[in-house]
Amino acid sequence: MARVQAVIAVCLVILALDVSAGMMAIQAQAAENKGKGVAIIFFQCKKPVYEAYQLGLAAAVLLVVAHAVACSLGGCLSQLDSIWASSNRILALLSWMAVIVGFLLLRDGAMSNAKSEISWGFIHVDILALGGKICFVHCVITIAYYITAAALQFA
Repeated sequence: MARVQAVIAVCLVILALDVSAGMMAIQAQAAENKGKGVAIIFFQCKKPVYEAYQLGLAAAVLLVVAHAVACSLGGCLSQLDSIWASSNRILALLSWMAVIVGFLLLRDGAMSNAKSEISWGFIHVDILALGGKICFVHCVITIAYYITAAALQFA
């Protein structure tokens, strides 16, 4: 019973960290959209928003912390040979892919707001919002990974 409660507690921690990261990223995108800018055909000129930088960077850190919690507590189970071990490896790979893509999107979105001067460049999509959505995807994949890893450890 205590093992099940520990698994539920870890899943709730992962959920809280990933959802917080996703919400911060969406708030960062909203703050960035409030900033001043001009778009001409395929180019845009925009003034960086420091609030978007702070929120985007915080979201990236929370995403990495959630992944570190799941991987460190989930353990490395590559030696186990069962049907669940192979699905666990697939979930681990998907989790790593989600954290890498999400972190890069959040980092790029945050760093585009780090400069203190107005910048010109190509029009880009809502990078921070997309990174926030990846945080939610990471949440689902990582919780499934942790549950299968815990089931393999306790079996």
